[in-house]
Amino acid sequence: MEIVEIYTDGACSGNPGPGGWAAVLLYKDKRKEISGGSKQTTNNIMEVTAVIEALKCLKFSCKVKLYSDSAYVVNCFNQGWIYNWKKNNWKTASKEPVKNKELWEELYNLVQENDVEFIKVKGHSDNELNNRCDELAREEISKQ
Repeated sequence: MEIVEIYTDGACSGNPGPGGWAAVLLYKDKRKEISGGSKQTTNNIMEVTAVIEALKCLKFSCKVKLYSDSAYVVNCFNQGWIYNWKKNNWKTASKEPVKNKELWEELYNLVQENDVEFIKVKGHSDNELNNRCDELAREEISKQ
């Protein structure tokens, strides 16, 4: 199975407010940068959207090392929240509807098509590719 590394980030000016998302995909010697934004959104929506859009770029099933500074995204998979939400008809442990359910459903389905390892990175530190994603996401905010 081919290995792809993906770095993602989402950003928001005000929460809610204008937002941006970005991803850098690395496959063999290729590098692809993608980004987008929304006029009225939240930071969490942008973080999840970045991962969705990156995984949608994959042309075949891959082993993915996905690096994110979002504890929300990483913990959702690594701590199993998403599997419990799905099992409980997209309700949280406190029986509340899961926020951004449609995004989480889409992400869940994309993750099922690949072998995705979620890796937490420290935001705004010395990780060059995470910083590049942050820069691209912030550029998207300025376009909104």
